[in-house]
Amino acid sequence: MSGLLGGEEAPSELPRSRDKSRTIQLHSPSKKNIFPPNVVRNQKYTVMSFLPLVFWEQFKFFFNFYFLVVALSQFIPALKIGYIVTYVAPLAFVLAITMGKEAYDDYCRFLRDREANSTRYLVLVPQPSTSSLLSGDGIEDGGKPSLPRPQTRSTPSSSIRVGDMVLLEKNQRVPADMVLLTTSEEEGTCFIRTDQLDGETDWKLKVAVGETQKMGEGLVGSAEGHLYADPPIKDIHSFYGVLNIRSVQPGPSADTSIPLSVENVLWANTVLAAGSAVGLVVFTGKETRAVLNTSEPETKMGTLEQEVNKMAKILCTVTFALSVFLVALNGFRGRWYIYVFRFLILFSSIIPISLRVNLDMGKTIYAHQIQSDPEIPETIVRTSTLPEELGRVEYLLSDKTGTLTRNEMEMKKLHMGTVVFGWESMDEVGHLLSQAFGDTEYSGELKASMATGLARGRRDISSRVRDAVLALATCHNVTPVTNDDGTVTYQASSPDEVAIVLWTESVGLTLIARDRTSMTIRLPTSETTTFDILAIFPFTSESKRMGIVVRERESGVITFAQKGADVIMAKLVQKNDWLEEETGNMAREGLRTLVVARKRLSAEAYDTFDKEYRAAQLATDDRAAVIQRVVSTHLESELELLALTGVEDKLQEDVRSTLELLRNAGLKIWMLTGDKIETATNIAVSSKLVARGQYIHQVAKLTSSYQVRDMLDFLSAKLDCCLVIDGESLQLCLDQFRTEFVMLATQLPAVVACRCSPTQKADIARLIREFSKKTVCCIGDGGNDVSMIQAADVGIGIVGKEGKQASLAADFSINQFSYLTKLLLWHGRNSYKRSAKLSQFVIHRGLIIAVIQAVFSGIFFFAPIALYQGWLQVGYATLYTMAPVFSLVLDRDLNEDLALLYPELYKELTKGRSLSYKTFFTWLTISVYQGGIIMLLSLLLFESEFLHIVAISYTALVINELIMVALEITTWHTYMVLSELGTAIVYFGSMAVLPAYFDLSFVLSTTFAYKVAIIVAVSSFPLYVFKAAHARFKPAAYTKVAGI
Repeated sequence: MSGLLGGEEAPSELPRSRDKSRTIQLHSPSKKNIFPPNVVRNQKYTVMSFLPLVFWEQFKFFFNFYFLVVALSQFIPALKIGYIVTYVAPLAFVLAITMGKEAYDDYCRFLRDREANSTRYLVLVPQPSTSSLLSGDGIEDGGKPSLPRPQTRSTPSSSIRVGDMVLLEKNQRVPADMVLLTTSEEEGTCFIRTDQLDGETDWKLKVAVGETQKMGEGLVGSAEGHLYADPPIKDIHSFYGVLNIRSVQPGPSADTSIPLSVENVLWANTVLAAGSAVGLVVFTGKETRAVLNTSEPETKMGTLEQEVNKMAKILCTVTFALSVFLVALNGFRGRWYIYVFRFLILFSSIIPISLRVNLDMGKTIYAHQIQSDPEIPETIVRTSTLPEELGRVEYLLSDKTGTLTRNEMEMKKLHMGTVVFGWESMDEVGHLLSQAFGDTEYSGELKASMATGLARGRRDISSRVRDAVLALATCHNVTPVTNDDGTVTYQASSPDEVAIVLWTESVGLTLIARDRTSMTIRLPTSETTTFDILAIFPFTSESKRMGIVVRERESGVITFAQKGADVIMAKLVQKNDWLEEETGNMAREGLRTLVVARKRLSAEAYDTFDKEYRAAQLATDDRAAVIQRVVSTHLESELELLALTGVEDKLQEDVRSTLELLRNAGLKIWMLTGDKIETATNIAVSSKLVARGQYIHQVAKLTSSYQVRDMLDFLSAKLDCCLVIDGESLQLCLDQFRTEFVMLATQLPAVVACRCSPTQKADIARLIREFSKKTVCCIGDGGNDVSMIQAADVGIGIVGKEGKQASLAADFSINQFSYLTKLLLWHGRNSYKRSAKLSQFVIHRGLIIAVIQAVFSGIFFFAPIALYQGWLQVGYATLYTMAPVFSLVLDRDLNEDLALLYPELYKELTKGRSLSYKTFFTWLTISVYQGGIIMLLSLLLFESEFLHIVAISYTALVINELIMVALEITTWHTYMVLSELGTAIVYFGSMAVLPAYFDLSFVLSTTFAYKVAIIVAVSSFPLYVFKAAHARFKPAAYTKVAGI
């Protein structure tokens, strides 16, 4: 804060980081476009980059690249096997679907961007200088300037430049970061809504620069001077600038330097809540705080797809090894390398492209089931490629305000040491207030008690209540705002403040007006009293308290009132024996506590303080510390303790039961919030994020590596505690002990991170993903949660009071936090288990036909000739097996009630056992066994009918697959039965119309029927026995619960 009043030299003295700092002339905006254009762009592609990027996204995965090579190889005559269309069509189909979806999504983003960029704003037209106006050129007879309203031009948002002055009207979104020059309010203030920037729903008070506010909207466009601004940074809570205004008064020209802070700035993407305002644009486009705090969305790929991709590589290795092995057995004769490639293509069914089609279709089914679930209405699946990830979540990172809580505060308790007023007895407070203000003449008793400060023991209960409530009614930053319909709403930077002022209104003290210098309160007697605001000390995360010095206008009595966190206030108030105990009791009830105290000041004491305070405000070195020293010396000593308040932040519906279920399901839950540490701790306790009896370890204000090391040593010895840490300490841990901290923190059952910026939230999500290699789910409801949601494996947005920005950026959109239980424990379970079973079965389906081909080639002189050609090759993966295999997406291993009743079953899913190398090699073994048996028995049993070997082995193969599907199904569905029977009928019916492959007279013979039955029995019955034995002696956890 040093150098705030450095005069003319201030801009040149400040550092210019890579020329990002700037000096902007007020009267003549620069024509050079040296700053970024003010354009919103969320598109992933351009017309030129669309095809290259989409192809790269598809073919960077081994799976798709393999199919591309196989398809292209068919255009080489020496490698051609069968019909080209059988290799090219499936790949083209998958690519067409993907490209169409990407193109549509990006076009929708383009339309949204175009709408935002074309929104029109009024930009002030440069006007004659103020000096010329005031010299008489522009003065009317009445002595007022002839420009009561500024001249403006309508400009699209994308054309706004640094240096433009923009006139904003009520409910307009701020198009760029700008310094507030003037407002329509006489005192030069305005309210803005910042819900899409920091996630808070409360209106924030912003203050116009005093000198420009005096000019008004009509003359501000002609102001002379320049503005210096520091380089753009991410921090939305800080801004440094200096505005130099040239004097227009007669006489020598003189400049006035005005220091600017964050209270003088409107950030882009916030909304002007009331009135009108003029701002000077300082940062545009990618340099605005909103864009700097938004990370680029990543293309997400599910864990299951990555696992399938790895298995495809193994299968490719198996295919290559098998091809080389068969050529080696033949002695590498002739053009053996061509034979290797032909075998590779011949065995390409080992890695079936139908797997991608089946999995994508399965995901569509899961998305439909989620969206049509009546118990979680209006849930939207925005990223249809990720439903399986819902069944693998191990870390849940949640926002607090609006996600776990409703952001609706209510005063629940007032404790005054010897007496306590609960929610039910608040009427008694109103009665005592009426008695205090009405029994005797207010002008007599109130003034007397305020002036003399009667000792606590001599005052009756009604006067003590009066003093406490009066302190609460004056010590705040709340402003009453009259709406268009005549109703009055309270606005403040914190919902706690509004809750307390609403409570004071309910008991008889109503705030009816407030500006920067005074506030007026209506008493229970319907009289009004006005207080002059002499000094105000706003709440900060460092001070943890808020104070105000007021003077009652009628009596002249000066009072310093203060409220704040108990850890700070306990040191400032007079000695007492109840505060610490009662604060703990309220915190255990989940209430947000504030200690209220006051100090009477004589006129002399105030004058002494005021003189030193003004001198401290002009200090150039360590200004904040100098001011705090003055306040501590004169005001914050021996404060009279008035009361302890308890405010409840209402939790979202069923949050407690949801968090308890998720904790039992094995999820490690982190709460990331921008709120203060005490509030976050209270919510963690009241929401049952912290288990009963669990130790809470609070960490704040760490400044050295030694403190961090001590904290890490403590955590390593107590891994069952809940860690509560503030943003600064967290950043220090990540900067100095990144690996050690993350490794320890990821082992804790619950972590609460406070005062987190949007980018910090996203960084935490990425760190947990990087170090744990586990699935991370992030859930939030505000614009400040977007980066975190996009950085997660699974991002879930809640549609709430803070708008739809988080919901639109998320992979899944829900209406309330409690829907998470059903989404993860039921839909996540089903999606993962089904896709795991489906993918392995499709691989098995491709492997078994490849094994049959390999055995056939091995027996017949290692010739790379296809056993099944034409329709049989195409029909096997489509008409003859697709419906039964795909019906596995409707299977479920237990019913919904049991899945929600026993959340511990979810832990099994996170271990990834449904699709692992163990299950993969089990299916590989089954495929080799069945493929070998079908081919070898076909040759042994039908030696005399060798010409019919194709019909025999193919029929056994199709029937075997239908039986295998039946063995895999846990819960039968009507569609499953129909698909099994329908496929069998279609297959046997098609034999009659495919004489090129089937000899009908032979197929209808008894010999054919019983020998095929023998082959199928030998290939599938042992597996049935093994499966039954495994279920009997080593049952899965879900079978024990379901009683299967």
